[in-house]
Amino acid sequence: MRLSKLLLSTAIGTAIAFSFSVGESAAKGKVNLYCSAQEDWCQLMAKGFEKASGIKVNMTRRSSGETFAKIKAEARNPKGDVWWGGTGDPHLQAAEEGLSTPYTSPNQAQLQGWAVAQSDSAGGKTIGIYSGALGYGYNEDILKKNNLPVPACWKDLLKPEYKGHVQMANPNSSGTAYTTLATMVQLFGEKEGFEYMKGLHKNINQYTKSGSAPIKAAARGENIIGIVFIHDAVKQAVKGFPIKSVAPCEGTGFEIGSMSLIKGGRNFDEAKKFYDWALTAETQSRALEVNAFQVPSNTGAKVSPKAPKLEEIKLIKYDFVKYGSSAERKRLLKKWDNEVKSLPK
Repeated sequence: MRLSKLLLSTAIGTAIAFSFSVGESAAKGKVNLYCSAQEDWCQLMAKGFEKASGIKVNMTRRSSGETFAKIKAEARNPKGDVWWGGTGDPHLQAAEEGLSTPYTSPNQAQLQGWAVAQSDSAGGKTIGIYSGALGYGYNEDILKKNNLPVPACWKDLLKPEYKGHVQMANPNSSGTAYTTLATMVQLFGEKEGFEYMKGLHKNINQYTKSGSAPIKAAARGENIIGIVFIHDAVKQAVKGFPIKSVAPCEGTGFEIGSMSLIKGGRNFDEAKKFYDWALTAETQSRALEVNAFQVPSNTGAKVSPKAPKLEEIKLIKYDFVKYGSSAERKRLLKKWDNEVKSLPK
């Protein structure tokens, strides 16, 4: 991007943020925010928007799968207004099932192509806000103490010496884990992909509810390997834990973290203001304050030098439309429940 264009994008974002803080400082109203990113980032978004707009934010934090289930359960009487963060697949499913409503922000022109493509694929019912590659992290100290080899590939995690040392989330509740399941199917083919998941199941010590929980457990020394988005492993390393991140040698999937306006939300005008604010370069740059190392969707937003460089990772051509569809998601989850989760270890 040319410098002049970058400066223009940044200036526009700053001007919008300034108009919130000054022109609407006495604004009334509220917005009910469902947030599926990390807790500290969710808090930053809620408090940041309150300060910028004067609009009260009631924030609820849940994983992507849990939030989707909640929005679906509340469809006849929506309690939320905007869903921010979490993997894009359930956002696309919500769009397909008519649980979100289309909206085109004036800030959409500032976004990366992949973020806009996410919106286009859903008829304008969701938008990309960040991206991140799937992988895993391991506790280097405990790995050495157990005389275990350093894993470099997905198939390394099937080795019998890792039995009881690998952790991932449940794909029914976690967007991260569903991305893992969909990645294996796309990377190896469905038959081999499910054979992989069955083999991995033998080494799993626990299926967590939250996608980032496995690497947090590894950081605390309760586990060795956590299957997560790579930026979550980087976050633990930056905190000072002996966590090393891995971009698997075979290639890997990635997420487009998304944002959607909930259909029938009672505070639509306030929700649109949050939506616009969340897409500005200034707002997305604040992710660095909480060590969120995803790649932001606004082209003018700041990116940490510690963030995983997607261009250096072997990414598969992840089919967001297919694997974000209601029918395919339900089919894969049911198959995983029946053929993988039910197996003895």
